[in-house]
Amino acid sequence: MREVLETRLEDWGFPVRTAGTVAAARPLLTSFDPHVVISDLMLPDATGLALLESLRSDEARRTFILITAYGTIDTAVRAIKAGATDVLTKPLAYDALRRQLDEAEARLAAERVRGEGGEDEEPGAPERPRETCGIVGTSAALAEMWARLQVAAGSDAPVLIVGESGSGKELVARAIHQLSPRSKRPFVPLNAAAIPEALAEGELFGSERGAFTGAAQARPGLVELAHTGTLFLDEITEMPLPLQPKLLRVLEDGKVRRLGGNVEMVCDVRLIAATNRDPATAVEEGRFRHDLLYRVDVLRVDVPPLRDRKEDLPALSQHFLGESAARYGQGAPTLSPPALARLQAHDWPGNVRELRNVIERAFLAARAAEGERVVEVIGPEHVAAPVDARRAPAVPPPEGIVIPHGATAAEAERIVILETLKATGNNKAEAARRLGLDVKTVRNKLKAFGADGASGEPDE
Repeated sequence: MREVLETRLEDWGFPVRTAGTVAAARPLLTSFDPHVVISDLMLPDATGLALLESLRSDEARRTFILITAYGTIDTAVRAIKAGATDVLTKPLAYDALRRQLDEAEARLAAERVRGEGGEDEEPGAPERPRETCGIVGTSAALAEMWARLQVAAGSDAPVLIVGESGSGKELVARAIHQLSPRSKRPFVPLNAAAIPEALAEGELFGSERGAFTGAAQARPGLVELAHTGTLFLDEITEMPLPLQPKLLRVLEDGKVRRLGGNVEMVCDVRLIAATNRDPATAVEEGRFRHDLLYRVDVLRVDVPPLRDRKEDLPALSQHFLGESAARYGQGAPTLSPPALARLQAHDWPGNVRELRNVIERAFLAARAAEGERVVEVIGPEHVAAPVDARRAPAVPPPEGIVIPHGATAAEAERIVILETLKATGNNKAEAARRLGLDVKTVRNKLKAFGADGASGEPDE
């Protein structure tokens, strides 16, 4: 494996030296002085972690990549905390390795430019935010999450991401996809709580022409669209219960059948799911099937809330300031210590999403105060007091039936009839009365929808 890897790296244009033991590797660190060290976990005389530990006292800044056939979360956490850049599992995904080497090369080039005076930084200038796949920060809580993320990226098993609303679960899902061997294939997201139950099955699995009234043509579902890639189901514990066993079967069989169809199609899909609820509690409450939880909760990634990683606030704030300034063609301003202290004092119930909004408002306030001139410093007077969501009055959920944007008239009719029937406890007569229709019309519509057997109650 070492010889094959050496050949591949040289084909990519990198000079390489190899060693079979930790003892043989250590002299190369001084004679060859590598920018990147790639090490197996298990070596004849020691472990790759021991080699990594010995590099801590080395003044040279090196990228360290650990390769292991034992891709446990504990190993990844230890490696990341010890300073490893990445942990790759066997069989080795060469695309992921190449991305790490390209990133290391880019970092090295940037450091050379700065060292030559091309980007001299003023004393006291804010540290550049450390960002990987859009994830910013260096806190211990984030490092542990990052280690779990990398284990998930090196596997093809289902992943369950658990975290509070606004903590960045979709960003984590996209990072797992980006670092996986499926990175060049589709990433298809879906919020399971945002689809009306009447449309959920067709949206997820597709529908054939004539499957229901208004189905004028066949439509592929999101599972088909994600073939060879990743399907991301956000808020999976809010998925309608009738749909959950159908999703379970697709995950177990790797086949999907469109609504109204008879042919099963093979779909190679990697599932990443997310929830802001405790999944075990959702099972206890009867909102989520325990067998589906077993299937999706193979690898778990817990996203820490912002209040548990406040040491990342300076980097995150600077990152969002850069985004806001870039929209106006300006360089990123700095955040004054008093402004940062104001941010540090907040508990951030809305997590990173709330911080992004607060920073954007602060930038716009500073820009208005400067007469739309270039903003250089964000002061505490620009940072509006963040709203504590837990103290804000509860906003009642919207009443009535929600029709998604872009729904056809036939789809809207189907949603209205099925949701009204559901609200009346499957009483067709009462549903017909509320809709201003004849009971016979309701029965005929249900047959056209393929839902005539949904009611176990008498018509009247």
